[in-house]
Amino acid sequence: MTEAQNANVTGTVPNNPKDDTQIASSHAGRGDHSPSPRQHDASDDNAFVRGMRVAGRSFATVWSVPKARFGIILFSLIILVAIFAPVISPYDPKQTGFETNAQPSLSHILGTTSSGQDVFSQLIWGGRISVMVAMVAGILSTALAVVIGLSWGYVKSFAGEFVGFIVNLFLVIPQLPLMIVIASYLQNGGMKVIILVIVFTGWAWGSRVLRSQTQSLRSRDFVTAAAFSGDSAARIIFHEIFPNMLSLIINNFFGAATAAALAEAGLEFLGLGDSTTISWGTMIYWAQNNGVILTGQWALLLAPGLMIALLAVSMTFINFGVDRLSNPRLREGSSR
Repeated sequence: MTEAQNANVTGTVPNNPKDDTQIASSHAGRGDHSPSPRQHDASDDNAFVRGMRVAGRSFATVWSVPKARFGIILFSLIILVAIFAPVISPYDPKQTGFETNAQPSLSHILGTTSSGQDVFSQLIWGGRISVMVAMVAGILSTALAVVIGLSWGYVKSFAGEFVGFIVNLFLVIPQLPLMIVIASYLQNGGMKVIILVIVFTGWAWGSRVLRSQTQSLRSRDFVTAAAFSGDSAARIIFHEIFPNMLSLIINNFFGAATAAALAEAGLEFLGLGDSTTISWGTMIYWAQNNGVILTGQWALLLAPGLMIALLAVSMTFINFGVDRLSNPRLREGSSR
């Protein structure tokens, strides 16, 4: 192929965020339309390298925000403490036999409960349940919001209007009372029920935001070109639109995880969860039931509440960095 023909080939590539990939594929496809396995491996390696570079630049952008840097460090510390709870915890969190309602001391940093359990050990182990619920509920809520929001924003039909009615219905109904009603009917179902209740009531807002962004991308040239080339709606949604909304989806995940952590603590505090498990929410529940304020054991109530607040603050601060990643104007403003 001559240089003029090569220029014509590259000139036909649509102007979209995937130009580099399409140009690379057009150059790889010159001459032989059936590349050898070695050529496929090289192209996969190049795609992997490009993906790693994009991930590295994205993390550097997020890390450059002081608030996001603080959030990443704080969130990492909470995760590490939850993972290594068996090593860090001085006692078994369910072990009894200690002095009941003991004040903080060298042997019991935060004192003991009315059942003679070490509060500091419960605080360390409680992070496992609270973080797990926040992460799992955040992932499931975001996945549901992505599927509904992107499909709702791209497809123009009666089904889209019906989905819009359902989403608006969930947005109008107050979330906390709805969670309380559902959890009260499904009580004693364990953490699975808590997670399902949070996911069921927490996906609508994210789908609304993603739908609006999908509508703005639907008229772009690269989406139109993909539609004219015969790509299905599902392929256009998840291969063309989805990669261009990744930073917004990550932002939605941290917001959903923060809401899930607070919702889990609220439901546990109201006694709608499994009170036999050890989480920061159940610690507050038992502290309130045992009247720790009257006995002067403030640590039993303040310590788990502080950890819930720190978990929510860490993910909220990380979102400041994700906002800069998804908004080019914030990056331009920071470089001046």
